[in-house]
Amino acid sequence: MVLQTAQQEPSLTRPPRCSVASAGSPAAMDTSPATPLLLQPPAPSIDPSAAKAAVSKGGGAATAVYDLRREPKIPAPFVWPHAEVRPTTAQELAVPVVDVGVLRNGDAAGIRRAVAQVASACATHGFFQVSGHGVDNALARAALDGASGFFRLPLAEKQRARRIPGTVSGYTSAHADRFASKLPWKETLSFGFHDRAGAAAPVVVDYFTSTLGPDYEPMGRVYQEYCGKMKELSLRIMELLELSLGVEKRGYYRDFFADSSSIMRCNYYPPCPEPERTLGTGPHCDPTALTILLQDDVGGLEVLVDGDWRPVRPVPGAMVINIGDTFMALSNGRYKSCLHRAVVNRRQERRSLAFFLCPREDRVVRPPPSLRSPRQYPDFTWADLMRFTQRHYRADTRTLDAFTQWFSSAQEAA
Repeated sequence: MVLQTAQQEPSLTRPPRCSVASAGSPAAMDTSPATPLLLQPPAPSIDPSAAKAAVSKGGGAATAVYDLRREPKIPAPFVWPHAEVRPTTAQELAVPVVDVGVLRNGDAAGIRRAVAQVASACATHGFFQVSGHGVDNALARAALDGASGFFRLPLAEKQRARRIPGTVSGYTSAHADRFASKLPWKETLSFGFHDRAGAAAPVVVDYFTSTLGPDYEPMGRVYQEYCGKMKELSLRIMELLELSLGVEKRGYYRDFFADSSSIMRCNYYPPCPEPERTLGTGPHCDPTALTILLQDDVGGLEVLVDGDWRPVRPVPGAMVINIGDTFMALSNGRYKSCLHRAVVNRRQERRSLAFFLCPREDRVVRPPPSLRSPRQYPDFTWADLMRFTQRHYRADTRTLDAFTQWFSSAQEAA
């Protein structure tokens, strides 16, 4: 663990190289209701109020953060209960690779095959992979390499982008600003994305330049382009989900997410001295609508199916898709989000990029008319659910039911 004075504003070295042009071509689940589990206060070594003061006022309080690459052994807050780090089964998860390119070329037989694959996967565990997604290999490599470059910067420089507690965007080491125990062995950099008209500048480029400085504009442009491709891909996947559910009102999900406000997250899992005692990401369900994950070739993603943790093998050129709680509500419970985690290893670092498709913050989450009877969940906005998961609840298989209880109580009180 490394101590750092919050008032210091270290100068940045050269930003991590991140250029598309240089890369080559152009660019069974327990869903019973549960009492909400309140998030634990931050660990004593983390002072979120001081961090916020340092960002907003240039305050002078001291904070402490973990530099995982320099830890000779696992600090106590990173140790997970044995039941949660139990070994992976040798059997890989049967995850279909769905060719979403058939939607572009109008291949009727291919579309029927893709719809059947999606329906089967979502009826069991909610995970599948996609090929034919149209994301250029050079862009994907540049986005992964840009994340590697950022996470290899000195800790003091990464802290320039540190996340203020209660917000989504920013850098964090092990989420130690949110949790006091069972910390994940990873670092993340998150930022928002939307492509609505009227913005003064591309939102991702603006985040990088305003947070890290003008030298990071090229890196911001890579992620701006990557997020744009993720948005296009997510809308095509929504078409397949709509067809697989037999939604009568065509285009319902595409229209619902047309003005989405999504989240992009770069994940970095350093080599771990005691991988059998911790996790890279703890067991959780995504509260968002859809996750598009680009993995490197180092495995680590695992899904809980029939009581066993099953690895999802990286497929070159493919991306992993999984259903989140918000789409679970949009399907009125027909498709369910599934518990998953990430493990770490002793020798190799692992990188991944997760694009979380989210509705516009004030959009009412409501399934299409043909799926509404009987209703499983109340109408709510994405802002309501995000606030709940950020401030009140650590995501698990019961998140949506716990949120429903909390939300109904809040409405009654109001």
